[in-house]
Amino acid sequence: MRIRATVAAVSGALALSALAVPAAHATGSSGTPYTMDVSFSNLKIASAIKVGTTNQVSTTYSYTLTHGADVDVTASDFFSDAYLYRGTLDDPSKTLEGDDFATCTVTSSTTATCTGTVDIHPGEGELKNADAGGWTVAAEAYAFNGQDPDNPDLSKVGFKDQGSLATSNVQRYSKLTANAGPEPVTKGKTLTTTGKLSRANWEDGLYHGYTSQPVKLQFRKAGTTTYTTVKTVTSDSSGNVQATATAQYDGYWRLSFAGTSTTPAVSATGDYVDVR
Repeated sequence: MRIRATVAAVSGALALSALAVPAAHATGSSGTPYTMDVSFSNLKIASAIKVGTTNQVSTTYSYTLTHGADVDVTASDFFSDAYLYRGTLDDPSKTLEGDDFATCTVTSSTTATCTGTVDIHPGEGELKNADAGGWTVAAEAYAFNGQDPDNPDLSKVGFKDQGSLATSNVQRYSKLTANAGPEPVTKGKTLTTTGKLSRANWEDGLYHGYTSQPVKLQFRKAGTTTYTTVKTVTSDSSGNVQATATAQYDGYWRLSFAGTSTTPAVSATGDYVDVR
């Protein structure tokens, strides 16, 4: 995650964060940042971000930055990015940012298209399980205008942020297995499919059963491409799933979970059973 050195004290509810340098914190700064003539629109980001227990997950975003004639988006000390937040824009309870700032490409004298990534690091304890679900997306821009980031005159530093530009669900990655049997099975006999629905626990780095969730038993006849739902069962207190059906045709049996706001949909790999 990006380490941002704080370059401004609170001005009302606004705190300006800046350069991505671990060198650390601004000292001796004075004044209050002025509000830049900048706005953000047309922000696009994935509607859902699936996050496991260890691997970094990155999702791309893009937006249009519109600015006044006095704003130089090509300056080396002009920065902009988008980020996820919870709570309010002025006082977020948590944010998720990118490891780097966005890249802004000039499209006219007053607009630029900016692209970047939000980078999530679950293995570093960045997320708690309660963080799963809906997040809001904001964008920001700031210009140092030649000021030393370690000791700026903040009255010469421009800043603008804008919230509620989009939403995205940050979800606990899910897994689902399926094993159908007996194999082979006699036509007309009972066939049982078992499996387990589990999801990432961001606090202990393991996968645990997702309990009391509806899971569909689905069948695809050999030589076809479409699964049909046979019945719906519920995962038990350990996330285990068991469903029975009558064997009629050769084909593939699988379990399928439709997902929730906190956990993505997932389908197990189909298990082929020969009917004799």
